[in-house]
Amino acid sequence: MDNRIRPLHLCLGFRELTERKYCLTMYYMKSATLTIRLDKELEELLSKASKRTGKNRSEIAREALRRQIRLENFEELRRRIMPFAEARGYLTDEDIFSKVS
Repeated sequence: MDNRIRPLHLCLGFRELTERKYCLTMYYMKSATLTIRLDKELEELLSKASKRTGKNRSEIAREALRRQIRLENFEELRRRIMPFAEARGYLTDEDIFSKVS
């Protein structure tokens, strides 16, 4: 068995897991794989963010994808509700904030 990649149950403790220079994949967590191509600039930004945060590149990509999807869902809901808000006289965010505050 390759000494660098071992099943999780063979690892001996937290310290051993955190000091690795490679990624251990916990297969029970993985349900799908996505392959994307990155230009050099984006790859460098991702690598720097990974080093800065201590998160692996996949974690950062998953978080970014989650944020983007949530943002698009929010914007879609906003587009759908705007006609109802405008009919009641709410034309800007400030109109809504003044009523909520």
